[in-house]
Amino acid sequence: MAAEPNELPPLPGPAPRGPGDDASRRHRPLWSRWAWTAGGMVALAAGVIGVVVPVMPTTPFLLLATACFLRGSERMHDWMLTNRWFGDYLRHYREGRGIPVRTKVGAIALLWVSIGVSATLFVGSWIVRAVLLLVAVVVTVHIVMIGRRG
Repeated sequence: MAAEPNELPPLPGPAPRGPGDDASRRHRPLWSRWAWTAGGMVALAAGVIGVVVPVMPTTPFLLLATACFLRGSERMHDWMLTNRWFGDYLRHYREGRGIPVRTKVGAIALLWVSIGVSATLFVGSWIVRAVLLLVAVVVTVHIVMIGRRG
């Protein structure tokens, strides 16, 4: 296959893993790799915060961090995919294999309990309560629509 006029020819070696594979990562300037890695760190921090803050999502930030590390740091990307707490989850989500029903039920239950408690005990405005309800419905639909595994 001929390379496009402004494209580098493929490097010999194992098949690439994706748009941010090792070959393309090597051709990125150092400042670019650092920027991707810094973005990954910020997204990872937001994902970790999302674990304990009920209305802040975790999965999108972890997926974003993984994508940033894919382009910036092979070591951090591999760490994300092999992490004992969320590595399997990220790999399965990325591969379209879904999440177990038990995990879905737990996530949805925790979502509704935390938003229900927040809306009941800590929020006085009906508008904010309506927004929380909308967030809960949208996230529930998203979780249900994710592919299902045993």
